[in-house]
Amino acid sequence: MTRAKGAVAEHRKDLLRQMLLIRRFEEKCVELYSAAKIRGFLHLYIGEEAVAVGALQALTDEDNVVSTYREHGHALARGVPANSIMAEMYGRTSGCSHGRGGSMHLFDVDRRFYGGNAIVGGGLPLAIGLALADRLRGDRRVTACFFGDGAVAEGEFHECLNLAALWELPVLFCCENNLYAMGTALAVEHKETDLAVRAATYEIPAWPVDGMDVVAVEDAARHAAEAVREGGGPHFLELRTYRFRAHSMYDPDRYRDKAEIEEWKRRDPIDALVRREKISHTDLELIDKEVAAEISEAVEFAEAAPLEPVEDLTRFVYSRPGGPS
Repeated sequence: MTRAKGAVAEHRKDLLRQMLLIRRFEEKCVELYSAAKIRGFLHLYIGEEAVAVGALQALTDEDNVVSTYREHGHALARGVPANSIMAEMYGRTSGCSHGRGGSMHLFDVDRRFYGGNAIVGGGLPLAIGLALADRLRGDRRVTACFFGDGAVAEGEFHECLNLAALWELPVLFCCENNLYAMGTALAVEHKETDLAVRAATYEIPAWPVDGMDVVAVEDAARHAAEAVREGGGPHFLELRTYRFRAHSMYDPDRYRDKAEIEEWKRRDPIDALVRREKISHTDLELIDKEVAAEISEAVEFAEAAPLEPVEDLTRFVYSRPGGPS
């Protein structure tokens, strides 16, 4: 019994470490973006860490993960090295997408992490295809598909839920409901704001989860993933969360009341886990120090990584018979 309790405590500390890694990684990205070392779009996951960390505990290395353009947290929680991700943010060839994707297009086939997708809801059809292939081959994989509440307004959301239900595909739909599709509030965009209820209309088991509680997310994801893996067809989790930062670094964030943001910050998933598990200040400092060292190493790795040669700029863009591939 003592060892079991000890194992649980260590697991919860690991959850904390993963959430802190995401938080500190993104805080460093803000700093680097402000210094113009990271370019392009940058969508931060700060505040939503419990969703990625909790949900990915339920998957095996053989399962598939499809993400969104706010995917740094998913990639880190999936085990994509911080070095590889930071190099990608810098646009260097040592990045996980060889410097061609940047923040919105992280990809790691060895870890079955299939993006990163700049199109709202664009990962849904990919997840359906992966799951259909697995079912036709007889593989017992789960495909976890992450998307935001804004994707629920897209046509492919309904098409994909319908097909997944009709064909009984092994998909775990993870809707990250942070209440805003860019700058549009959920209640302004949808008459029915209970997104689990909407998913249930396709006869898919669906329920809401407190997305600010990493333990609740892990428990719900394990239950759903096990059911999917055992042939129970698709399942849907509405993970109710909140992003503390604006939609992107370009967003002035004038559509939310500051009091609302502060209210949600009082439910910070990292602070909540520290309180719940009574993690000591000493342990917290030690974990934070380890995370800081990992991020520092990632920045050094990215800054030392090579840029793509100019002569390779058309590579992978087009090909012609007898020409370069």
